[in-house]
Parts: sequence; C-alpha cells; structure tokens
Amino acid sequence: MTIANNSAYYEIDPLSAFSERGVDYAKYRPTYPPNVIDTILRELGEPSQLAAADVGAGTGIASRLLAERGIHVWAIEPNTSMRTAAQNHPLVKFCDASAEQTHLPTASVDLITSFQAFHWFNPQPTLAEFHRILKPSGRLAIAWNQRAADDEFSVEFDRLVKASMSELPTTKPQNSVARILMSSSHFGRVRRHTFTYKHELDLVGTVGYALSKSFVPQEGAAHRQLLVDLQELHARWADERGMVSFVYHTTLYLAQPQHGLNKLRRLF
Repeated sequence: MTIANNSAYYEIDPLSAFSERGVDYAKYRPTYPPNVIDTILRELGEPSQLAAADVGAGTGIASRLLAERGIHVWAIEPNTSMRTAAQNHPLVKFCDASAEQTHLPTASVDLITSFQAFHWFNPQPTLAEFHRILKPSGRLAIAWNQRAADDEFSVEFDRLVKASMSELPTTKPQNSVARILMSSSHFGRVRRHTFTYKHELDLVGTVGYALSKSFVPQEGAAHRQLLVDLQELHARWADERGMVSFVYHTTLYLAQPQHGLNKLRRLF
C-alpha cells in the first residue's frame, strides 16, 4: 500500500509499521459483527457466485468472514508478516499487491471491501483502481472498528498504550476519508451504517492486542512497563471469568461505481 509523500492519511509506511506483528494481529484483533456482513451482502445475489477483493486484508479477518458465506475472495495484502500469519481458507487467495495496484483484471469482482485499512491508502489512485476492477453492478464497502469514546476501560487502555510509544502515527479523522469517498467521481450512492458490539479478551489477549499496534515497543524498558501496566489494568477490570470487554462501534460505508451518464449527471 504505497503512500504518496503528500498523503492526507498516514505519514508512515504500513509495510514496516506492522512487520513482525502479524501473529498478534491475527490472534487478538477484533472481528466484525455478523450484521455488518449481512448489510454488505444484501441484494448482491447468491454468495457462492460472487467474487470479492478484500483490500488491505491484513491477516484475513474479514476475508474469512466473507469466505464463510461462500464468496471467493482475493485478499490483497502487501505486508509479508500479515500474509504469513493468516489462517488458510479454501476460498481465500492472498495476493502480494497494493490498493493502488491490485493487479486484478478489469471488472473482475462483484464486491470490494476494506476493513480497518482505507486510511492507509493514497485515496485518488486507490478509488480509480477500485473503479477499474469492480463490475458495473458491484459494490464498495469500507468499514472501521472504533472503540467507544465513553468506554472507561478502553480509554484507560489507550492511555497506557500511547504512553509506551516513542512516536504516534499522524492521521486524518475518519470523516475526512468519508468526504473523499463521497466526493469521488468514481463512486456514488454513498450510504452510512453503524453497529455496536463487544470484544472480550483475557489477560494474554489484552497484552497481545496492545502489541499488535504499529508503534507499540516490542522490547526495552517501555515494553516492560507496558506489560506491568496492562496486567494491573486487567486485574482491576476483569470479570469473574477473567475477561475484559472492549466496546466497539463499527462504521460501514457502502458505495456504487459511477458509470457513463450517471457520472456525467453527478458533475452537473
């Protein structure tokens, strides 16, 4: 996922940011609630007849959710650590490619998804590439999990994780990404959906989730202090089963490709 020097999104290289973090990412990152997948697939037809490109697939969390519905999925992921950590699924094929250059044939997929990844992409060439590979009858789905701002446990977890980092990624707000999608000449009929769910983790999972983040130290004094802090945090918040809960809001944007007269009408 090559980032242009003037990118409005991340100022770091995702290829290096997640190197060697794939195992923790695969084990401990949250999944997505079933109604998100239901909404994405609504009215697209028989899943077994669909082909999808899951772009920025990471370890294939969302790719497998789609494949479990019977969809054939191209998982586009340039990070070797992520691809290596992915669980195999007979309907998922991983590809070493980027959002801006997927190398998929023109009009070859019925669905393009990007879960927790669109903010890494250079948006203009990415949306042009999405438009190229998507069938005219296809659909684009972009989704994020965000922890609830009023969830006290998540707020304290974030504070500890950020305190361990020597530098923080620079991001644009998610609504900036939404505005770029809605202003694109390649896509129209943009719709927004929101969902809520809880992600439960034990102590090992809580630590693994923290270590899956791009700027969290993997060794040294800050790493050791983070482990101590997370153990104390987990002990204070765990229920009788030894589990803590992260409350998430999932935001989903759906859009249709613009073609021919439809695109002209959007411009005038």
